[in-house]
Amino acid sequence: MNDKPNLIVDLTFKFALNIIEFTEELESRRKFNMANQLFKCGTSIGANIREAQGAESKTDFVHKCKIAYKEAEESEYWLQLCQFSKNYPFEEALLIEVENIKKVLGKIISTSKNKTS
Repeated sequence: MNDKPNLIVDLTFKFALNIIEFTEELESRRKFNMANQLFKCGTSIGANIREAQGAESKTDFVHKCKIAYKEAEESEYWLQLCQFSKNYPFEEALLIEVENIKKVLGKIISTSKNKTS
């Protein structure tokens, strides 16, 4: 990893680690479909952010950040399903994390778009 601190890279990496742990809990309760969906989108946020760090242009950077934002939206959806479904574990901290990630990403996207305009 890069030694220089990067808020969104750090937030999304930590979130991915927490999602891995939570999806293992889902799997231990035999909630495999939910675990698979949440694992894919929850870890994809950080992967797209890391990809954005090597973007070829500002437009490419914004595009990759938008993909990460969509994955965060999807993660939020699956977490909310866990929250409101019977017999599913739920961790409010994950929902708070993904909401914070969406706020930071929204700011990055709007700021980056303004710089390209």
